[in-house]
Amino acid sequence: MRSILLTSNEDIINGLRLAGVRSVKCNDRSELLKNFKIYTKTENIGIIILTYSSFKEIKEEVLEFKLSGELPLVVTIPDLDGQMEDDFILKYVREAVGVKAVGD
Repeated sequence: MRSILLTSNEDIINGLRLAGVRSVKCNDRSELLKNFKIYTKTENIGIIILTYSSFKEIKEEVLEFKLSGELPLVVTIPDLDGQMEDDFILKYVREAVGVKAVGD
């Protein structure tokens, strides 16, 4: 199984290419969504990697796919600035399980 990176960031593409990860540069939301749908149906893809900024652009579609439980695995990595949403994993688990904490 192979991995694929979907992002618009050329530096991250080049960095992960050195690790042997194939990449597709997506310049806008429609291109990103089109490629995401293609690679979720591609048989030899085991992991789809999205940068956080790319994830935010198609968040609803990604979460819907993740909740389906189908392969490939979809993971999100930080952008070059290292920023991601606070408590991202906790928030994702809450959404997946359907639990809301007090104050949410």
